[in-house]
Amino acid sequence: MLKREIYLRQIRNFYDEYSLIKILYGLRRSGKSVILTQIIDEIKENGIDDKHIIYLNFESLEFEFIKNAKDLDSYIKKLTLDKKKYYIFLDEVQKIDNFEKAINSLRITNQYSIFITGSNSKMTFKELSTDLSGRYISFRINSLTFKEAIEFTDTKPENYEKLLFDIFEWGGLPQRFSFKDERALSNYISDVYDSIVLKDVVERIGIKDITAFNLILQYILETEGKEFSANNIMNYLKSEHREIGTETLYNYIESLCSTFIINKVYRYDVSGKAVLKTLNKYYASDLGIKKLKMNNKEVNYSLCMENIVYNELISKGYDVYIGKTKKGEVDFVATKNKQFKYIQVCYYLTNEETIEREFGAYESINDNYEKFVISLDRLDMSKNGIKHINLFNFLTNDDF
Repeated sequence: MLKREIYLRQIRNFYDEYSLIKILYGLRRSGKSVILTQIIDEIKENGIDDKHIIYLNFESLEFEFIKNAKDLDSYIKKLTLDKKKYYIFLDEVQKIDNFEKAINSLRITNQYSIFITGSNSKMTFKELSTDLSGRYISFRINSLTFKEAIEFTDTKPENYEKLLFDIFEWGGLPQRFSFKDERALSNYISDVYDSIVLKDVVERIGIKDITAFNLILQYILETEGKEFSANNIMNYLKSEHREIGTETLYNYIESLCSTFIINKVYRYDVSGKAVLKTLNKYYASDLGIKKLKMNNKEVNYSLCMENIVYNELISKGYDVYIGKTKKGEVDFVATKNKQFKYIQVCYYLTNEETIEREFGAYESINDNYEKFVISLDRLDMSKNGIKHINLFNFLTNDDF
């Protein structure tokens, strides 16, 4: 089993923090439950016995009798046999009505270190912030990074490119690497998506028009990397004989984001040093779902590269924006610990015109933050203080 160290090293410092709820959230089947089991294993290695570890998976019928906050609170307290510290793991806890009330009730006793996972809008913390009073720390769990996929599949350097293009087509959901033929891969990813739509979109968010929902996702994915336009989507829906109101459109897009199918990326005004709330873009959380839901099955490798770089930056802990400059834009502005990095992504720097376009994007940026161009080219083309990085070096470098 792949040990997801990229997340465990972030969470370890909070194992014995009883005043904070530890929340693991993200796309279904991205590996949240596996990480919970790995945390449990590490806690046991530290000398905690099974009686003081309580794990409840609410996708199991075993716990179907727990319906609401009161049931959850009572059941955990029933399993609490002494005054020692307990570690509580609640998997897919959003299935329990008003679960946050039970969690808050348990937290204030200072006897429980609580870990929870979830896969839908509840775990974007809009509803949690009031009941938990900010007493939580969150960790977004994504599909496997390229470096994790290398380890998971035991891929040698000479086969990195083959693995990369495989991920471009089928994404990085951990379990999908168990399937070898295209039909099985497609069926698995389709099942994951259908599970998201049924359990999160229909049951919990309450969206009724699934056809319109799918068409909106398809349009966003097929125009990925372009500025978002509500009017263009409305016109597209009309051409498909589906008409919805503007408010409904934005509710559907919010649902796509809150179930972690897509990510909204805001613009950052480089000269004004401010985040803009208009002209945002969207990127897919997993490239396998992207391929499945697009009408055009031909893979656009340039867009896939942008997408995989964005997802990698998120996994590395960066806040990521589209950079607006005086003369145009930079693909990404990545910020962490008050430091900024500017990033251009290009499939290959094939000629002087392409080189000039990618490096020239930085002409109007006068600050001293690092500037990068990432491509698949092996030859280092760094110039004028702008660093050129091969994509594989970027994806396998923990220190970027």
